[in-house]
Amino acid sequence: MPAEAPFSIGVVIVAAGRGERAGAPQDGPKQYRFIGGRPVIAHTLDCFRRWRLPVSVCIVIHPDDECLLAQAVPKRDDVAVVYGGTTRQQSVLNGLRHFSDAGIGHVMIQDAVRPFIDHALLDRVVNAFEAGAIGVLPAIPVTDTLKRGDARGQVIETVPRAGLYAAQTPQSFRFAEILDAHEKAALAGHAGFTDDASIAEWAGLPVTLIAGMPDNVKLTVKRDIDMADEKLSAHLPDVRTGNGYDVHQLEPGDGVTLCGIFIPHDQRLKGHSDADVALHALTDALLATCGAGDIGDHFPPSDPQWRGAASRIFLEHAAGIVREKGGTIMNADVSLIAEAPKIGPHRDAMRANLADMLKIDLERCSVKATTNETIGFIGRREGIAAIATATVVYGRRSA
Repeated sequence: MPAEAPFSIGVVIVAAGRGERAGAPQDGPKQYRFIGGRPVIAHTLDCFRRWRLPVSVCIVIHPDDECLLAQAVPKRDDVAVVYGGTTRQQSVLNGLRHFSDAGIGHVMIQDAVRPFIDHALLDRVVNAFEAGAIGVLPAIPVTDTLKRGDARGQVIETVPRAGLYAAQTPQSFRFAEILDAHEKAALAGHAGFTDDASIAEWAGLPVTLIAGMPDNVKLTVKRDIDMADEKLSAHLPDVRTGNGYDVHQLEPGDGVTLCGIFIPHDQRLKGHSDADVALHALTDALLATCGAGDIGDHFPPSDPQWRGAASRIFLEHAAGIVREKGGTIMNADVSLIAEAPKIGPHRDAMRANLADMLKIDLERCSVKATTNETIGFIGRREGIAAIATATVVYGRRSA
């Protein structure tokens, strides 16, 4: 099962910039440009959504960009949206204020246009917090020779690069301290800070350097976006499809649970757990994509601790294994085969349940139903069967 979060973590994704250097105005802000077939901001958000630790996300946008965000990121209850200010500093403060009463202990502040972060970097941030850090700055040592020039474009001197680092995001802090620093900077009229570590420095907060990522580049100009698109588009994805099948006997009862939804009925499904055939089949389908056995290997029916257990536990466990092995769940499809009860009235609730359990968008979840035309044990209403298919892409940076 995924590890428990050692902290309550908020994520502020800064996406209010106009991106004037990234091309013609009609191309739109760079955070909504497409790379690898998806908007930049969608790639950035995915890394946090699919991380092993739960986070609360707040995206800070320009007031004119509501439609762009809605097209780029389907609405989800676990993502809040607030408006930014005229500077990055003001936008971050608005995002931090959103979390003021949310009980957040730590916060990660991420540029929307740095889509190549990965979970190893986020884990390094958490490791630094566990060691007692107040502020954490991912950075890489400067390797280029640095020159200082004058107004005429002439070289004045070579700047020693020893001890110099290029700052990246997510710049991360204990929440109360960085919010207080931002509020004090705003009150003092300081509006020109270009990153949050510099505000922490101004406020006297210690900031710990950790290893950043060479690929964690900020997409600034049009060529950056073109290169990012080439990088993602040229990658041949490792797409795998897994199938699962399950069947449970019906017996007299008061209802059945399918895809986690209880449906009143004059029968119930017989099984060691809640006998949710749909989730059992989908659990096997996910495990099949990475050769991780089947549901019985992980949750033996002979183990009394799983008696009456909600099958959501099994599915979320399988999804965690997939992600640990570098997989990104792209689609989940369940077909239910039953004479009764009627599935149609509950289909949308079932799809929503799958989306929540798998942490994927609703449009990537499908539930279908059919009868067995009164043929066989299903036709005689002796049981319900389910067939599930899962599509997973392995080897992606956000997995």
